[in-house]
Amino acid sequence: MRSFHHHPHPHGEGSHKHHFGPRGFGRHGHGWHGDPGEGRGGRGRRRVFDSGELRLVLLKLIADQPRHGYELIRAIEELTGGSYVPSPGMVYPTLTMLDEMGHVSEVKSDGARKAFTVTPDGTVHLLERKAEVDALFARLAELASLQERTDAAPVRRSMNNLREALIHRLGRAGVQKQTVHDAVAIIDEAAQKIERL
Repeated sequence: MRSFHHHPHPHGEGSHKHHFGPRGFGRHGHGWHGDPGEGRGGRGRRRVFDSGELRLVLLKLIADQPRHGYELIRAIEELTGGSYVPSPGMVYPTLTMLDEMGHVSEVKSDGARKAFTVTPDGTVHLLERKAEVDALFARLAELASLQERTDAAPVRRSMNNLREALIHRLGRAGVQKQTVHDAVAIIDEAAQKIERL
């Protein structure tokens, strides 16, 4: 069985789960997360791709042009506007699987990183799954669109204002529990109004 070097991710993530990049909603990836139980918490956690879907995405990217693992990670990050970054712990084993399936092959290179190109079998497989591949890349585009809307400057400014107001008001000594409850009620009411827009 061929194995590939596991290159450290620039963000220091080595988990075998998908994760979202540092430029997510709230500036720390809050709001959209990978597998349940992963990340820093927050609502809206969900899985972006299962293993079979990730194989198709990587295969399509390699078919577009030969790439190594780090380039594939960066390509997906760019396609989603920075909101989603698959971890090396998912990408490299998936490359191993694609190689074992005969869908990609290693490109000889003098560099330390191993690049891959699509094989004839891989090209046929992509053609057979074209509708699914198109749907997966539409999902990536949807994430990019969501990132653009929710990470706009006015939204970041208002979120920062809310944070500062909470720190200023609730950070005082002797704050009553009722004041905390009132603040929570105001935030909950605002959230409900936004949901009804």
